[in-house]
Amino acid sequence: MEVNLTRVDQDFHFAAKGASGVEVHIDGSPEIGGHNAGARPMEMLLMGLGGCSAIDIIQILKKQRQQIDTFDIKVTAERVPGEVPSLFKDIHVHFILGGPLDEEKVQKAINLSMDKYCSVAAILYKTSTISHAFELTAGKLGMPGDLV
Repeated sequence: MEVNLTRVDQDFHFAAKGASGVEVHIDGSPEIGGHNAGARPMEMLLMGLGGCSAIDIIQILKKQRQQIDTFDIKVTAERVPGEVPSLFKDIHVHFILGGPLDEEKVQKAINLSMDKYCSVAAILYKTSTISHAFELTAGKLGMPGDLV
């Protein structure tokens, strides 16, 4: 696997591309001279965790013929204060799925992802405690980011 980063400005803004060719922007916070032109690197780790587990869960539930109408994930984390590097110490992943889903199948799919299949979780478990929970809603497909 290879990714390439190209500096966009004279500060901290980079454009990154992987094998998919999709461009992702990374930037530092305004407090250090960034311009909010991209996600912070530590945010991207949490996004990777959510995305990795989502792909696993969708694959597992599709194989079980479960219909997912909506799927949102909220990842929250605390970092170790006052340390350099300041690693994540506690991470919580909250899955919100909508549709005619079997609760037991959803729970099993989430557990399989978080405990066995998600490579990002496996990496983060080495330095963090990761907890997870889920809720089922009756939601139908809406706009991205809409929580039902």
